[in-house]
Amino acid sequence: MATFRLQGSKVLAVDMSGDSVRAKNGSMVAYDGQMSFKKLSGGGEGLRGMVARRLTGEQLTVMEARGQGTCWFADRASEINLVRLHGEKLYVEASNLLATDAGLRTGTTFTGLRGATQGSGLFTTTVEGTGQAALTSDGPAVLLRVTPQYPLSVDPGAYVAHQGDLRQTFQSGVTFRTLIGEGGGEAFQIRFEGEGLVYVQPSERNTVGGDL
Repeated sequence: MATFRLQGSKVLAVDMSGDSVRAKNGSMVAYDGQMSFKKLSGGGEGLRGMVARRLTGEQLTVMEARGQGTCWFADRASEINLVRLHGEKLYVEASNLLATDAGLRTGTTFTGLRGATQGSGLFTTTVEGTGQAALTSDGPAVLLRVTPQYPLSVDPGAYVAHQGDLRQTFQSGVTFRTLIGEGGGEAFQIRFEGEGLVYVQPSERNTVGGDL
């Protein structure tokens, strides 16, 4: 299995010995050794995944690197966060998913009305299986724990990913600065309840409504 390691906080090095890794198309900055590269349509999920992404706007164009040696990946000088999964499922914004190793599968899942407010579709990318994934964030990501006693509300513009036994709902009428609804001008938040972890970034992505 490929080995993920960080060089600094903004470059991902992946060591391969005949195995493969999938990464965001265009994110490779260097490689050594003997490598082959292939672009994968629809995030490597076949026709169903490709159609779902086109309908929902959840864009994930990936490439596969395979061979002997090391590949280095980066994405617009974003911070990189490594996540190791042991059979769990990770939910992540497509734009924040940099790379996954061959032991992980990607897909899409319906998440509710967030797409109507943020303009990014009604689906979130899923990563599941056993292996490592690399996520990007605009600034160092913060990992926040959710417990039954302490639910968490997050600005959709700052949300990166979550994992665990969490229920996700979307609520209006809050004062986060960077998100308003398409028609009525309401602000929205993502609320997480249950037991799990949520990754947030200290910078808010642009949204349909602009800044308040």
